[in-house]
Parts: sequence; C-alpha cells; structure tokens
Amino acid sequence: MSINVFICGLGLIGGSLIKAMQNSSDQFRVTAYDANPLAVEKGKELGIVHEKGSSIEDGAKDADIIILASPVGAILEAIDRLSHVSLKPNVIITDVGSTKTQIAERAKARLSHVAFIGGHPMAGSHKSGVEAATPDLFENAYYFLTPLDHVPAERLEQLKAWLSATRAKLLVVDPEKHDEMVGVISHFPHIVAAALVHHLRNRPEDGFDLPSFAAGGFRDITRIASSDPILWQDITLNNREVLLSLFESWEEVMNQVKMDLLNEDNQGIKSFFEVAKAFRDQFPVKKKGAIPSSNDLYLDIADHPGELGRVATLVGEAGLNLMNLNIIELRETISGVLHLSFQTERDRDLAIPLLESNGYHTYLND
Repeated sequence: MSINVFICGLGLIGGSLIKAMQNSSDQFRVTAYDANPLAVEKGKELGIVHEKGSSIEDGAKDADIIILASPVGAILEAIDRLSHVSLKPNVIITDVGSTKTQIAERAKARLSHVAFIGGHPMAGSHKSGVEAATPDLFENAYYFLTPLDHVPAERLEQLKAWLSATRAKLLVVDPEKHDEMVGVISHFPHIVAAALVHHLRNRPEDGFDLPSFAAGGFRDITRIASSDPILWQDITLNNREVLLSLFESWEEVMNQVKMDLLNEDNQGIKSFFEVAKAFRDQFPVKKKGAIPSSNDLYLDIADHPGELGRVATLVGEAGLNLMNLNIIELRETISGVLHLSFQTERDRDLAIPLLESNGYHTYLND
C-alpha cells in the first residue's frame, strides 16, 4: 500500500529527507510543491518526485504525511493555508524549521485537529538545492522532534519509524527548550562569526591586506559567516527573544575580560583562557553538532614540485570527494601545511590512512 507524502519546499533538506525515506521503502509516493517550480521539475528529473502539486492545498488533501521544508516564515504561512484544507484524519504534519516555538504556537492555534509534530534535523551542507540532496545527509546527526501536547504517542512513533530511514538521532524536546538550546550552540555563534567578519572589514590597515592574513584560524572560526543571509535573517528574527537574552550574558563575559585588561589582572585573564580550554577539551570528538562540521584534514608536505598534484591524485584515485585544497600560510593555531576539505566525514576519515601510508603526516585539528 502506498504512503502519500506531500512535501512543501524541495531544497537540500527536503530532498534529502525524501531520498532517505525512499531508500528505506518503495511505498512512498511523493507529491511536491515549491515556490520555485524549477525545483519540483528537477526533483522529477532525479526520480524523487512523482507528481507536482499545483498548490499547497492541492498537494496536501490526500497526503498521509506532510513535510513543510521551507524557511520558518514560509512554514507559518503554510500552516495557515493547511488549516483551511480538508485533510485526512490520520495525517501527520511535520516541518524542518530551525526554530520551533512560533511554529508550535501557530500549529496549536490552527491545526489542533491533526497530529502536528515539529522537527529540526541539525544537518546541512555548503551546497543548496534539491540537486545537492543526499540520503546520508542526516546520518548520526541530531534530529529534534517537538510534538504538540495533544498528539497521540502512536502518531509520534509512526513518524519516528518513517524518519528512522535518515539514521539520525531522534530526540523529543519541548519547542521552547529547543529554541534555547540551538540559540546558544548555533544561532548566537552565527551572529558572533558574522560580527567578527564585520570587525575585520571595518579595520583597514595601511600597507597590509588583513583578509589575506586571516586565512588561518580566523577563517576557521568565521566559516559559518558564509551561510545564506536570507536563511539567517529568518532564523534570527524567529528566535528573537532567546537571542536578546544571550546578548546580555555575552556582554557580561566580554565586559569581564575588558575589566581584566583595564586592571592588568594577570590571573583573571589566565583564568578566562584556562576555563574555556578545559570546557572545550571536554567536547566529544567526531560527533555531529548544531553547526555542521567542515570535514577538514591537514597534512605536512615537502616543498617539492608535484607534491600537491600527488596528494590530489591519491585522493581522487581512491574515489574520495575532495572539495577544496589550499596551503595554510598563517598556522599559529593549526598543525599541517596543506588544508583539504572533503564532501563527507566518511571521505575524510578514509583519506587519513591512505595519506599516512603514503608518507604524509595528517592532523584533524579538532
């Protein structure tokens, strides 16, 4: 028996969800709607979409599961539109929004007659669009579920069963708790990274090209500032209250460091770095978190002709997807001369023994 899936928003996340579900079963029949019709056409070309929905209302009416895979603002609008549709009584509606409180409140007000279970898979990629979708995107990543209070336990278990195909770690939390957690570990760090870039941009130094010197540690800690500005406008505004609270605690930390500097407090400054190091060193290694890892590998190479080509050839002949390769000139916090960026953590981990066996010393710099 077919399971009718309607997905509203067919990009990287939505496409990857569909691919994962289809890998687990051929029962899923997918209807898709996207504000960009070309996305749906591409989905059909890729074989993951069976039918094109002419509208949200048209695609949703016969669905057994509805996946809202758009930015939060569009998800809220879709909830409003779904409230006017005669849906199947046992339909499950879920979403992939990066914030959950507003979505839960809107769903509670408009869709209390059906099972609405919010969701947030904490995975992503530097690529976008359905053409970049992969069924392995969510493997071992955290996937939060935020069901409304009235949702029966069996409906939650049904959604978990369908999402098990992603091989993600499914966690059930309150919407408010979710937004506080991701505010601290994802949303606020994105603001800080962007602010650091602004700080550099606003400090031109005569005779020096500061961005070229920022290619080492500065580049690593500001990597997430290259994220989609429209997406982060949406996320920031929809987690406004949490972020405003975090600004207050951030300012307390910065003000304390500033006072230690003003007072030339050696012990205070030392403690600032010691406490941070001790806490950072407890972080689990090689686990997917709120901010997608960059799958980077570093290695030492000799300054001989052809060395870069040899490394690239070894990796390519092994079928490993190398996204970028560059020399690290400013290495004050980094071990290794050559920086390799891989498509997946798996490719990076396979490259380590390959390169080590060919005489290269590698580093993860975690």
